[in-house]
Amino acid sequence: MELWLIPIFPFIGFLLNGIFGRRLSKPVISAIAAGSVLLSFLWVLKTLSGLGAFSGGLEEAHVEHYFTWIQSGALNIGVDFAVDRLTAVMLMVVTGVGFLIHVYAIGYMDHEGGFYRFFAYLNLFMFFMLILVLGANFLLLFVGWEGVGLCSYLLIGFYFLEKFATDAGNKAFIVNRIGDFGFSLAVFLIFTHFGSLDFGKVFSQVKDMPVETSPGWLTAVCLLLLVGATGKSAQIPLYVWLPDAMAGPTPVSALIHAATMVTAGVYMIARSSALFLHTTDSLEIVAIIGLATAFFAATIGLAQNDIKKVFAYSTVSQLGYMFLGLGTGAFSAGIWHLMTHAFFKALLFLGAGSVIHALSGEQDLRQMGGLLKKIPITAATLFCGGLAIAGVPPFSGHYSKDAILESAYIHAPWMYWVGTITAGMTAFYVFRALFLTFFGEYRGSIGKEKHDDHHHGHGHDDHGHGHSHGIHESPFIMWGPLAVLAILSVVGGFMFNIPKFLEPIFKLEEEGGIPGWVGMVPMIAGFAGIGLAYVFYVLAPSIPESLAGGFGWLYRAIYNKYFVDEFYDSTVVRPLVDGSRTLLWRTADAGLIDGTVNGIGKTARAVGGILKRTQSGFIRDYAAWVVAGSIAVILAMALWGGVTGGAR
Repeated sequence: MELWLIPIFPFIGFLLNGIFGRRLSKPVISAIAAGSVLLSFLWVLKTLSGLGAFSGGLEEAHVEHYFTWIQSGALNIGVDFAVDRLTAVMLMVVTGVGFLIHVYAIGYMDHEGGFYRFFAYLNLFMFFMLILVLGANFLLLFVGWEGVGLCSYLLIGFYFLEKFATDAGNKAFIVNRIGDFGFSLAVFLIFTHFGSLDFGKVFSQVKDMPVETSPGWLTAVCLLLLVGATGKSAQIPLYVWLPDAMAGPTPVSALIHAATMVTAGVYMIARSSALFLHTTDSLEIVAIIGLATAFFAATIGLAQNDIKKVFAYSTVSQLGYMFLGLGTGAFSAGIWHLMTHAFFKALLFLGAGSVIHALSGEQDLRQMGGLLKKIPITAATLFCGGLAIAGVPPFSGHYSKDAILESAYIHAPWMYWVGTITAGMTAFYVFRALFLTFFGEYRGSIGKEKHDDHHHGHGHDDHGHGHSHGIHESPFIMWGPLAVLAILSVVGGFMFNIPKFLEPIFKLEEEGGIPGWVGMVPMIAGFAGIGLAYVFYVLAPSIPESLAGGFGWLYRAIYNKYFVDEFYDSTVVRPLVDGSRTLLWRTADAGLIDGTVNGIGKTARAVGGILKRTQSGFIRDYAAWVVAGSIAVILAMALWGGVTGGAR
C-alpha cells in the first residue's frame, strides 16, 4: 500500500521550503506546507480504505518491509512500517488535525518573519510524528520520538531573539532528554531479553510469559517506558516543560498539545499494552501518576491569567486522564480521549490564537472582556471546545472521559471520585477563561501603549499581530479550521466509537454492575463547574477577589504553580550548573586540562629559551660548538673504551 508515502509528503514539503523557501512567495510556501499534509491525509484515507479499515477489516497488522537498517549478530533492525487499527486512529488524528492547524497557521503567521522557516519546521514535525506512529519496531518509534523532540525545540524557540523563547525551547529539550534516557534503557532491556525490537516478535513472546506478580525485569522495562512517556506526555514529575511551550506561536501550541507530540507517550504505552498487562505493578503506577497529574494540573489552571497557560495546564490534566484510562486497563478509552482531546484542544488553542490575533498579541485574561459581539465566530467555536472539555453531552469529551471514569470506578472507586472532582475543576477554569474573555466590559486598551508588567512577562505571541483598526474577527483562513474543529468537538464522540473500532486490539471490558449514577455524577460536576464560573465571573465578579484575599496563602501557592519550577531550579538546576562550573570547568577543564596543556607549553618555551642561545648567527660560535662537540665525542669514546677494556 506504499505506506512510506504517508510521511514522505511532509518531508518533501520540509525540503522544498527549507532549501528554496527564502526565494518563494508566501502563497507558494503555504501551498507546499499545507498541501503536503493534505496529501498525507488523503493517502491515509486511501490506504485505510484499501485495507478495509472502514468496512470491518484490518484486524491484523499490515506490515511493509523496505530495507535492513542495522544488521549485527542477532540485531536485525529493518525500516518497516505497520498499520493496524490503533495506527489508523493515530494517522487520522495526526494528519487530519495537523492539516487544519497548517491552514490556520497560514493566516496567523502572515505578518511574521521567518515564514518559510516556520512551515519547514512544521512539516518536519509532521514527518517525524508519522515515523513514530508508523514504525513497526521500538527503534524506529524512537527515531520519530527523538525527531519530534528536536522539532519541538525548534518551534517552541521560534522567536529565538527573545530570551523567554530560547529558555522555553531549552527547557522542553532538556526535560524530554531525561524521559528519553529512560526510554532508551527500556529499548536495550527489550532487546536483551527478547532478542528483537520488532513489535510483532516481542509481543508474541510476551503472550507466552507468566504475569510478574512481583517486580522483575519486565516491570523494569515498563517503568522505564513510563519514564519516557512522562517526559513526552508531560506527566508528574516531568510536566514542567509543557506550560512554558506557550512561548512558541499559537499554531505550534495547538500542534504539540493536541495532535502530535504530547500524545506520543499515550500511544507508546497503548502500543506496549502487552508488556504492561504482564506486570501487576506498572499499570497501577501509570494510573496513579495519571490521576495525580490530572488533579494537580487542574488546581493550577484555576488561577492562571494567561489564556494560553490556562489551556496548557488543561492539556497536562487531560493527558493525566488518558494515563488514568491506560492504567486502569481501558486502553481503548484512553485512545478515544486522545482523539476527542485532539479535536477540542486544537480548537481551544487555535481559538485562543484568534483572540490574541484580534487583541494585537494580548494574552492576559484581565485585559480582555466583552468580546462576544466583536469576534462572534471565534466565541461560538471556543464555547464548543469548552463544552466538549467540560464533558457536556453530546459533545465529544463527554463520551471518552466517562469511559475512563467508569473504568476507574471498576478499578478503584476512590480514583473515580478524584477524577470526577477534577472534571468539575476543569469545567470551572475553562469557562472562567471563556467568561473573562467574552463577557462583561472590555478591560484592555487596544491602540494604547502598554506598560503593564504582565504584558512584558508573557506576551509570547506579540509578533506581527498589531492592528490599527481595532478588535475584529479573524479571516476565513483562520476561523474556517475553527469551524471544522467545532463540528468535530460536537459530533466526534458519538460518531467515532473508538472502543468498538479498537476491539481487535484491546478487548472491551464488561461493564455490568456499574450503577447508573456513575455516568451521571461527572456530568453534574461539569455543569456545576460551568455554573460556578458563571456566578463568579459574570454575575458577581467580586467573589473571586474576596476568596483570593481570604485564602491568600493557598491562592499564592496555586497562582505560582506551587513553586515547582523554583524547587527544581534550587534543588536540581542550580546545583548542576554550579557544580559543573566548579568541578568540570574550573577544576577539570581550567585546572587539569588547561593546566596540563599550558604547562607543556611553558616547559617547551623554557627549553626553547635555553636552546635559542646556541643560535647566535656567528660562524666562530658554531665552529666553537663543533670543536666542543668533537672533544666531547672523543672523550666519550675514550671513556667507553676504557670501561669495556677493563671489563675484558
